[in-house]
Amino acid sequence: MKRLFKSAVPAVLFALGGCAPGLTPSAGVEPAFSFPVTDNNTPYSRCLAQLGNVQGNNLPVFAVGEVADKTGQFQATGNGTSTALTQGVSEMVMSALYKTRKARLVERYDLRIPLAQAKMAEQGLTGPESVLRKGGIRGSDFVVVGALSELNYNITSGGARLSVGGIGGGARSVVINVGLDLRVVNSKTFEVAYVTSLQKQIYGFEVEANVFRFFGTQLVEFDAGGIRNEPLQLGVRSVVEMGTYQIMTDFLGLPGSAECQLVKADFNKDFLTKGEAK
Repeated sequence: MKRLFKSAVPAVLFALGGCAPGLTPSAGVEPAFSFPVTDNNTPYSRCLAQLGNVQGNNLPVFAVGEVADKTGQFQATGNGTSTALTQGVSEMVMSALYKTRKARLVERYDLRIPLAQAKMAEQGLTGPESVLRKGGIRGSDFVVVGALSELNYNITSGGARLSVGGIGGGARSVVINVGLDLRVVNSKTFEVAYVTSLQKQIYGFEVEANVFRFFGTQLVEFDAGGIRNEPLQLGVRSVVEMGTYQIMTDFLGLPGSAECQLVKADFNKDFLTKGEAK
């Protein structure tokens, strides 16, 4: 009897699979599609685009080296752990430079490249346009390198919750920040010609309402609410684009606009004075 049952099961499953409606469509399954593809800009992208209107065609040649995540921050996921911040900051810097339309880009995504470039120059492989036409490699004027250097959680957080008779609600907010350090290296002398250090605070807010009721011995909970957080990686791209804007204006001398100036927030300006007072 057991043997007959075992042999019958595959046959039944095969028959059910062949008869199940919707499992063998002739043209495939229509995929779900929600939001359209958009450009990936920040409020500072407009500042970068404005630089493209500046007159001048003698564009500097930039290479972007490693801009690494050195925060050492990880977060738990369903499959283990992953880095909390994007690992594509170098690519963000390349995109930001390209948005200015005032820089030529050459591929140098490696800190060993300046040494290799010096070697190529000794061999006559880098040089003027006449050399490039013979198969040489264009040299860069500057290399941009750096790191994501800070990720600070709970700079400030707060909230409140009230529950009466099993019915309640609450709200909470949190502020974190990310920090970026970029430096511009002269490709010919390897002198560090410019450095910028920026940070951006990121705000999140949550509102929720909870309803609790006992039915017999079971506790039933109903949650309703909303969360609105500024994307963490958008904050990273924002400091990258502001740092690039500083390189083009403060370092290269392109004219900037008043609306794109760096916001000065010296929270510690009185710290040393207070220390002396003690």
